[in-house]
Amino acid sequence: MNMDADQGRAARSGKVVRNGRIKQALTRWCLHDLGEKWTMEKICRVAVDLGVPAVEAVPPADFPLLRRYGLVSALTTSHLFVRGMNNPRHWDECLSKLGTAIEANAEAGFPNVATFAGFSDTTVPEAGAPAGSRVTREQGIHNCVEGYKKIVGHAEKKKVTLCLEPLNSREAAGMKGHPGYQGDHIDFCIEVIDKVGSPALKLLFDAYHVQIMDGDLIRRIRSLGGRIGHVQVAGNPGRGEPDATQEINYPPVMRALLESGYDGYVGLEFIPVRDALQSLTDAVALLDV
Repeated sequence: MNMDADQGRAARSGKVVRNGRIKQALTRWCLHDLGEKWTMEKICRVAVDLGVPAVEAVPPADFPLLRRYGLVSALTTSHLFVRGMNNPRHWDECLSKLGTAIEANAEAGFPNVATFAGFSDTTVPEAGAPAGSRVTREQGIHNCVEGYKKIVGHAEKKKVTLCLEPLNSREAAGMKGHPGYQGDHIDFCIEVIDKVGSPALKLLFDAYHVQIMDGDLIRRIRSLGGRIGHVQVAGNPGRGEPDATQEINYPPVMRALLESGYDGYVGLEFIPVRDALQSLTDAVALLDV
């Protein structure tokens, strides 16, 4: 297999993953957005070189490439976080995209599909609703529950899990936070999940977002039992590398996941601020507890 020159370090030292108890995934958008240098094919090659079994935030169009490299889509994309299940005017769009992703996952044998509550203040331009429209917390929970009940039965039959993600609303910088997102606290998402009551709807535990809004990561992991369907990590503040320059001590968090019985994937959803390959190499080694 031909490799780019900047993959040399990983190739010389062998696969970084040694223990493999944490099933890690590279995150497509965090790397793809770095520019043409990080094509989807390169992301797949790097994952294989590092010993990482999956890529996340992948659309079904990229499934053939994943299969060619023997990789899994740890988390498949569907609808966006702005127009979510908290507003019935967006149900048709969300349910259609969720249905497409469920079918693609089922055919490929991949586990998870991402889903979002949506924005509460639909005066935000991207939300696509008339000015002055706002969804209260109570309405949002009710709408999410009713909306997900329309699709979870299908997901159950296909053995695919929808993963509802809390996103922080405190950080305004692009893709580091989402002011106006309704499911910003973990309790909102868990209330929806518990009221739906289906094994096909679980929590996407994004440690970066949860740390900003709620903190107490290890105790929350222990209390959530089997309700976590997928995990993502990044350094806080800044959504950079999960290294010693930021506040989350990730090895104990990974051990807590293992102790809780979690056997899903952990996505490296951080935005590299230095050499990306070196950042990925170091992050994979750090999380490989």
